[in-house]
Amino acid sequence: MKDAFAWMTWTLPVAIFFISVVLMLIGMTVWEIRSPTMERKGLLPIPTTRGDRLFIGLLSAAYF
Repeated sequence: MKDAFAWMTWTLPVAIFFISVVLMLIGMTVWEIRSPTMERKGLLPIPTTRGDRLFIGLLSAAYF
């Protein structure tokens, strides 16, 4: 199992990034269970949910 991740340089910033993404996903799941989201139209002319907006934000952050 150790060799499966040998290709990646595991540094503290990389670990913090992946832990942050996992914590965001857990937090969004708990938030969705406690308070179901309603689709709404925002900046984009399509109806989106909280999860959609998080996904779009993560993709745009990775792009820039």
